[in-house]
Amino acid sequence: MPSTSVLEAKQAVVAELKEKVLGSAAGVLVDYKGINAEDDTKLRKELREAGVNYSVIKNTLLKRAIEGSEIEDLSSVLEGTTALAIATDDQIAPARILNKFAKDSDGKFVIKAGYMDGKVMSAAEVAAIADLPSKEGLVQMLLSVLVSGPRGLAVAINAIAEKNAAPAEEAAAE
Repeated sequence: MPSTSVLEAKQAVVAELKEKVLGSAAGVLVDYKGINAEDDTKLRKELREAGVNYSVIKNTLLKRAIEGSEIEDLSSVLEGTTALAIATDDQIAPARILNKFAKDSDGKFVIKAGYMDGKVMSAAEVAAIADLPSKEGLVQMLLSVLVSGPRGLAVAINAIAEKNAAPAEEAAAE
C-alpha cells in the first residue's frame, strides 16, 4: 500500500490534470511509441509554438481525472503509451499538427481519440477536424464572403428590379 504522502501527491496530480483537461477547449490523445527523440523534439516545438500543451501521461491518472465527466468515454483508448495534447485557444491546432505528424510517421505515431467542447471524437473525426482551416483562416473566409456578399446581393436585387420594371414600362407605353 502506498504511503500517505505518495497517495496525496498522486491525488494532487490527478486534480491538476482534471482542471487542465476539463478547462481546455480541445485535446487529442496519441500513441507515441516508435518515434525518436529528434522527431519528438520537433513535434513538441511545433505544438508549443501553436499554444498547445503536450505531455506524456499515465493512463491510470488520466482515467481518474476524466472519471464522471462528459469525456469519460476516452477511457476506452487509454492503453499502451499515451500522450495528450491540450489546447485552450485554437481548438483545431492539436488535431492539425498531430494528424500531419501521424501521416508522416509511417504508423509509428497513432492518434487514439480526441475531444472538443466536451464531446469525445474518434481518431477518424480528429483527422476530419484536422483538415479544417485554422481559426484565422476561417475568419478570413467569412470576411471575404461578407465583403463580396453585399455586392452580389446588390447585383441580384438590381437584376430583379430591372426585370420587374420592364413589364411596367411596356404597360405604361401601351
